Amino acid sequence: MSMPAYTPLTDALVAELRRIVGDAYVVFGDEDRLEPYSHDEIPDRHYAHMPEAVVRPQTAEQIAAIMRLANREHFPVTPRGAGSGLSGGAVPIHGGVVLLCDRMNRILEIDPANMVVVVEPGVVTAEINERLGDTGLFYAGYPMSLETCSIGGNVAENAGGGKAVKYGVTSRYVLGLEIVTPTGEIIELGGKLLKDVTGYSMIQLMLGSEGTLGIFTKIVLKLIPRPKTSVDLLCLFGSIDEAIAAVPMIMVRSGITPTAIEFMDCASMQASCRYLNESLDYGRAGAMLLITVDGADEGQVEREYEALGEQCMEAGAIEVYVADNHTTSERVWNIRRNIAEAFSVISPHQANEDLVVPIAAIPALVKGMGELSAKYGIAIPSYGHAGDGNIHTRLVKNPDWSLQQWNETLPKVLDELYRLTASLGGRISGEHGIGHKRKKHMPLFVSAEYIDMLRAVKRALDPNGVLNPGKVFDLP
Repeated sequence: MSMPAYTPLTDALVAELRRIVGDAYVVFGDEDRLEPYSHDEIPDRHYAHMPEAVVRPQTAEQIAAIMRLANREHFPVTPRGAGSGLSGGAVPIHGGVVLLCDRMNRILEIDPANMVVVVEPGVVTAEINERLGDTGLFYAGYPMSLETCSIGGNVAENAGGGKAVKYGVTSRYVLGLEIVTPTGEIIELGGKLLKDVTGYSMIQLMLGSEGTLGIFTKIVLKLIPRPKTSVDLLCLFGSIDEAIAAVPMIMVRSGITPTAIEFMDCASMQASCRYLNESLDYGRAGAMLLITVDGADEGQVEREYEALGEQCMEAGAIEVYVADNHTTSERVWNIRRNIAEAFSVISPHQANEDLVVPIAAIPALVKGMGELSAKYGIAIPSYGHAGDGNIHTRLVKNPDWSLQQWNETLPKVLDELYRLTASLGGRISGEHGIGHKRKKHMPLFVSAEYIDMLRAVKRALDPNGVLNPGKVFDLP
């Protein structure tokens, strides 16, 4: 496919951008300042691409003016939140403007009576619950990177996380959006309503659209009562097979919906413990399950975690540790949260994958990953959100290999891994998105007719193809 004929940014166009947002909020012609916006958190810089300019608007009206200019002059605009993505979704692969939402970082309204909070897209996700104080409410969307990611990016990716088993993903909590369309109109979708079938479900269309269909400028989030107590179980198993096989059993037989069921294989937990200088005694454990139970009644939570602990022991757990206070809970969760960082230290050459399968297919997926690891001689650690079938892995370069051998082998491993996932009824991404990293593999998982439907939506809303082009799929 040939590259779209976008207009390079000229001094005259940059001057217009400066008039819209102010001189201080446009970066142009300074490679050192532009470079951080050429990539997200993908370890492989192969997916990076330099922007021509970074523009930092503060209002919906400014964004609308930028998009009208982009349509008139035909240059691409790539929205960006905190840059913590793992799919290249915020990478300006056709150059042009990176539209940075960091100045739009206000919590506009906390409305306990309607159990909602209204925020701008640049709000760091962790700040929302910090600001809710003594309202007795909380925002239950919980990406693992909540201390670094922004809520606009969470909505754009329909982010999940560790607590999605009980609380669901971001889409469950978005009641309203103000968006700037690709052609520069400002539109409100939904509001503070729990029920609304006034026309098509445009909010759901925007959720997970990866910045290709609109730019969020205001987000209305549903809040729910904050649980009063929470307990974590760290369950050690002798093998990966035993740990993974326990997950469907826990989900189906116990009659209990845990808040989280996280999985870590031995390689993942060892790497994270070394990274954290953590002295946890995991002994003979080949894998761990980290299970959380929360609720409003301490007695009920105690009964549930005891029942789940017994279930794990029946499933073959070697040991079950109970973390019933903040300090010990943070200790065990830190091991899970830092796996990705630990492997980034081990090697800069790796591929971070975000596979999802039906929960009953988890054992087959993890077994297949182990077979691929043995076949190709590379580390393929597995970890992630086992309670909803979302298994992460980082394919890590063999330290004895040359970079050429790694680059030749990685596509073969990925092809087999993706085909295995598809054969199990899975998908290529559970929460990180397609971006431009995974788009060429989409036909393995969805039909040509489905992709054509996505293209039709894109063309209808973005007729000039200026908003985040080249993501999710190509437009021939």
